[in-house]
Amino acid sequence: MKKWVISAAALVVAGCDQHSAGTDVADAIEVAQVAPLQYPMTATVDQRDDFFGTSVADPYRWLEEDVRESDDVAAWVEAQNALTFAYLDTLKDRGRIKERLLTLWDYEKFTVPEKDGGKYFFRRNDGLQNQYVYYVQDSLDAEPRVLIDPNGWSDDGATALSATIPSPDGSHVLYSIQDGGTDWRILKVLNVETGETLEDTIEWVKFSALSWAPDGSGFFYSRYPKPAEGETFQSLNFNQALYFHKIGDAQGDDTLVYSRPKNPDHSVGAYVAGDRFLIIFMSLGTDDVYEIAVKDLADPESEPELIIRGFENDYVFIGAVERTLYAITNRNAPRGRIVAIGLDNYAEENWREVVAQSDNVLSDAAVVGGKIIAEYMEDVKSVVRMYGFDGSAAAVVEMPGVGTAGGFEGSADDPETFYSFSSYNAPSIIYRLNTETGASEPFKQPETPFDPSSYVVKQVFYASSDGTRIPMFIAHRQGLDVSAGAPTLLYGYGGFDITIRPRFSITNFAWMEMGGVFVLANLRGGGEYGKEWHDAGRLMNKQNVFDDFIAAAEYLIAEGYTTKEKLAIYGRSNGGLLVGAVMNQRPDLFAAALPAVGVMDMLRFDKFTAGRLWTDDYAKPSDNEEDFRYNYAYSPYHNIVDGVELPPALVTTADTDDRVVPGHSFKYIAALQAADTGAAPKLIRIETRAGHGSGKPTEKVIEEYADMWAFIAHHTGLVLPEGYGE
Repeated sequence: MKKWVISAAALVVAGCDQHSAGTDVADAIEVAQVAPLQYPMTATVDQRDDFFGTSVADPYRWLEEDVRESDDVAAWVEAQNALTFAYLDTLKDRGRIKERLLTLWDYEKFTVPEKDGGKYFFRRNDGLQNQYVYYVQDSLDAEPRVLIDPNGWSDDGATALSATIPSPDGSHVLYSIQDGGTDWRILKVLNVETGETLEDTIEWVKFSALSWAPDGSGFFYSRYPKPAEGETFQSLNFNQALYFHKIGDAQGDDTLVYSRPKNPDHSVGAYVAGDRFLIIFMSLGTDDVYEIAVKDLADPESEPELIIRGFENDYVFIGAVERTLYAITNRNAPRGRIVAIGLDNYAEENWREVVAQSDNVLSDAAVVGGKIIAEYMEDVKSVVRMYGFDGSAAAVVEMPGVGTAGGFEGSADDPETFYSFSSYNAPSIIYRLNTETGASEPFKQPETPFDPSSYVVKQVFYASSDGTRIPMFIAHRQGLDVSAGAPTLLYGYGGFDITIRPRFSITNFAWMEMGGVFVLANLRGGGEYGKEWHDAGRLMNKQNVFDDFIAAAEYLIAEGYTTKEKLAIYGRSNGGLLVGAVMNQRPDLFAAALPAVGVMDMLRFDKFTAGRLWTDDYAKPSDNEEDFRYNYAYSPYHNIVDGVELPPALVTTADTDDRVVPGHSFKYIAALQAADTGAAPKLIRIETRAGHGSGKPTEKVIEEYADMWAFIAHHTGLVLPEGYGE
């Protein structure tokens, strides 16, 4: 069946029959300025699925087809984009916002250095480069030299350098290549001295830890079987297995280290701890609950030994002293603690508690220079402490403000480490820390084309509908007059134990510079307060996330920061689901919505790529009636009500997203456009040669945010400062 029936040129017309298939796009743009939107016609199919006796219609099922494989879907994408960009071209501030974003972006940026073999490895962007460039510095006083520059890998800048892992002696770098935003990776190896890329090539790697053998002879990685023809970007991922690749060998000669063929749904990965022990971890989904096996790499004949059974808790092994492993775990400690596990007698009753659970969540730790560096979240903000191996408190690493720190990697016998710190009004600064003295000093500090000190950040707490206390960050320009309510952007996520931290973002800063208020609500479902906080916002508690977000909006309105007519909402991925759900549940609260790369069909999310892993948060609607009925009640795609006016929405996705496949957003926008939801625009912006977000070139990021910010500025009544972007 030919599902696409309207040409891409017939875009924004008051009645499609008034324009022929040869209408020029420029003419359509002119029409967009004077006529109401006429959406491209999307064909329907007679598809109904039976869920425990309930017949559920899915009229846009055909839009799940891969755009690379379906001419019909590709034509639909072309028409939707033409409509959207015709509309965006009518927004008078779009060009000024893009020009200002180009200026704001144009400053030197660095990543936290990693030290191996006495060399320092880091990434740098000179300002507007599409991809960061990878450098090595032979000493602190040496001049950096380029090792890998991905900016020449593709004409559109969409082929990215993903992971980079130096070998223990710093002689080689294992790196991965990401093309067009896909989750698939290709692994390569670089000789640091010569700059030569070796012939070693590893394919079909996805969601893999990467770790060198202690002697640098090769590396450990995880991969899936090669997908069937035409299923590379949509088929479910099963049978992940752990391999060892010896430098110089072909991939077909790699050694299978560990697999679970009887459990094809188990994910398998590994990393090296203490320069000796291979930690092999198995998981079932997105939950951080693992079974753990250990292989002693000092003994070539040793076999992996399962030391922790049952998928019940989280374990991250941060180092080893002789045959004792040190690990972060939430076993009997929902906010995290550090334990020592002796491999000669690893039964739980023999574990030694090194750092007990505190009132704050232990989010990360590392063994550096004979110390344990522990990073905590205190009401989402970073607090960093150092301990001895006996658990004695050594020092507190003073933070320069309220924000987020990260890094602290290094060697157990070297006191030098590096970390970054940033906040909404503080671009990332790289610090050098000596664990012996506890002293930090700036290592790389950006010179920005803007003054972030004239912006304020504060944290407030508000009550959700059930009385739960929710933290929220509010940031804006100093002296901003909010007496009549200011245009405000509310962002949220709320899922998968992920914490959205207060970090600097050029795009969020641009919104504040434009005269808007930026707000982050730290919703339940995330990791802000440990396991209980996560549990309170997933499975049969998912509605709590939506209630928390709605309560945040009501708080901002009640406190006078904004009004319903000036409040926009934004969320990505699980946050896109959030925005779609609350649009349906409380459309009266919002002036505009930006649901990005969202999970919009909560009955079929587990049918594609990594979606089967998300059942830890989203349950199993195909297998369990209670799960089905709960998900069906909030699924954005299934709860669009004809005759209920919804706010303006600009949905964003990418045609090659193989994390949350674009069919979610395609079906959702088709349903929005087909229903009677008011005259406000319901549009979709579909990026090409991009995925879920990672690896997206700077040029595409700037264009996307210029479009989104122009859209919500228009619909919240934001007036740009005089001369802005000119």
